[in-house]
Amino acid sequence: MENNNERPAAASGTFAIGGNLPVSRLGFGAMRLTGAGVWGAPADKDAAIALLRRTQDLGITLIDTAEAYGPRINESLIAEALYPYPKDLVIATKGGLQRPGPNQFYPDGRPQQLRLALEGSLRRLRVDHIDVYQLHYPDPNVPFEDSVGEIAKMREEGKIRFVGLSNITIDQLVRAQKIVPIVTVQNHYNLEKPQCVGMDVQQSVELINLCERQGIGFIPWHPQSTGELARPGSVLDQIARRHAARPGQIALAWLLQRSPTILPIPGTSSISHLEENVESAQIRLSHDEFEEIRRMAQA
Repeated sequence: MENNNERPAAASGTFAIGGNLPVSRLGFGAMRLTGAGVWGAPADKDAAIALLRRTQDLGITLIDTAEAYGPRINESLIAEALYPYPKDLVIATKGGLQRPGPNQFYPDGRPQQLRLALEGSLRRLRVDHIDVYQLHYPDPNVPFEDSVGEIAKMREEGKIRFVGLSNITIDQLVRAQKIVPIVTVQNHYNLEKPQCVGMDVQQSVELINLCERQGIGFIPWHPQSTGELARPGSVLDQIARRHAARPGQIALAWLLQRSPTILPIPGTSSISHLEENVESAQIRLSHDEFEEIRRMAQA
């Protein structure tokens, strides 16, 4: 690892969302700052607030949240911890999921529901517009263009600065781009399962490459998962030992080197784990190490 600096997340580099909204490439996913099953308040609210404030000490300038986390509690917690917000902080939130109970999620892309969700996010985050607003999940019961079209309308009204999509395919990205500029795609992607929702590995690689070509931020959720790839003696384990790091840190470092438009958002409820994640920004894999991991994960 390289030497730490005062704001170590800066070592991950910077990406300009939409071309003019710079963020640290290593961000923070706030979902885990809720109760069990992503439901209710965190068990220790003071600790959650302290963690959110620690993200700023570490130089993290991208925080991802959603109406569905809590539900609605996560956004309020962020505001309580960080409002008034630092000038360089970008908060990305999402709408389009209903939460009937713990560990229960179902898409709701109805235009009227998305508008209610957006208005609620504005109140809870105490802002007059959302920097990056993402459709959380396409609703199979609602025409995709209707959902995206409503978000586009709210952008025209000045309530949203930039639009993103989550859990989508290449076809859906292309369809959405005919309606409104898309600046981020947030999909499941990691070394253990290097495929996005509804796509195989090759299609997932094509989506990431497409985002890179178009300057779209690709936000992998659950980015640290390594599973059996990190078993003792494995290639990943050996590389981690070489860097005096944990396999999850190597997974984050690999993602940061995979593409200059990848923006990992590892989440945690522990300050020590947060600090460990940020250390990943300072790990530099050799070309051979990077390719060994790519072959191992077929990513």
